[in-house]
Amino acid sequence: MLTRLEEYYYEAKANKWMRYFTVFCRIVLALGFIPSGIIKIMGERFTALPAHHPLGQYFDALHLTGYYYTFIGFTQLTIAVLLLIPRTALLGALMYFPVILNICILAYATRFEGTRITTFMLLASFYLLCWNYDRIKYILPIKQSERHSDTSTQTRSNKFPWLFFGSVLAIMISVVVINQYLYTIRPGNSMLECTNSCPGNSKPEVCQKFCDCIYNQGNSLDKCLDDYERAKQ
Repeated sequence: MLTRLEEYYYEAKANKWMRYFTVFCRIVLALGFIPSGIIKIMGERFTALPAHHPLGQYFDALHLTGYYYTFIGFTQLTIAVLLLIPRTALLGALMYFPVILNICILAYATRFEGTRITTFMLLASFYLLCWNYDRIKYILPIKQSERHSDTSTQTRSNKFPWLFFGSVLAIMISVVVINQYLYTIRPGNSMLECTNSCPGNSKPEVCQKFCDCIYNQGNSLDKCLDDYERAKQ
């Protein structure tokens, strides 16, 4: 099975459209880190989220860590530059993945509205690791095939990979749909956004109390969720 998967892999490496998609992922992921890295280096607050927002509390605390906050900015900017340079793209992808994985888990833990985009970034980062499988497979705990990893002699293909891009589109739609129904309630990005979602909630009045608990009372997300579930019952 592994040998067959490697055959598919080398066919993909030789495909023009797959190469374009790889470059696209590198550029988009780099652009995702450059603005946030610069903001941290300049010492400015990263987001406009209210101080009582669960993620806003985290970023406020992070902002107060001094040069650690600046260090994160330099790290993000370095990773972005590494991704943009073909010879260092693999190093950038290896560094990018654990960072975006942490950001993605943070977004889901705080029920941030940006869970979809962070998921897309995580999947794109994972794709870049898969794209460089021929270079990182030697450190993986799997039996190595005898096939040489040099793809320079591989027959180039211009055939559009409909199945691959169809799968990418299906995965993106799945992420959007799953996130739509993943949580019964979210704090939104502001008090207004939170309360505007209440009319569609099964318990609008309880939803209003949840928003008040987050933004006006400044309680933790866990406490507000516990109060929300008890009030629903």
